[in-house]
Amino acid sequence: MTLTQERTRELVEKFGDDPGDTGKTEVQIALLTERINHLTDHLREHRKDHHSRRGLLMLVGQRRRFLNYLQRTDLERYRALVRELGLRK
Repeated sequence: MTLTQERTRELVEKFGDDPGDTGKTEVQIALLTERINHLTDHLREHRKDHHSRRGLLMLVGQRRRFLNYLQRTDLERYRALVRELGLRK
């Protein structure tokens, strides 16, 4: 796992309401995005690593479900998060 405790703490403080708020949808999407970005870089170097590619696809699907939930429940928070993280859609 490449997501260090310091980086996790930074993301939780940035997107959460308080330092222990790891369950907030925005925090979970930010953490997944960090993991997805790292795995994408890893797969550029190791093209034949199909096990990690499957994990990446699962993470992308999970993030997509979180984004769909956020879009259904609060459109303004969704738009702000997509803008902040630089996601397409």
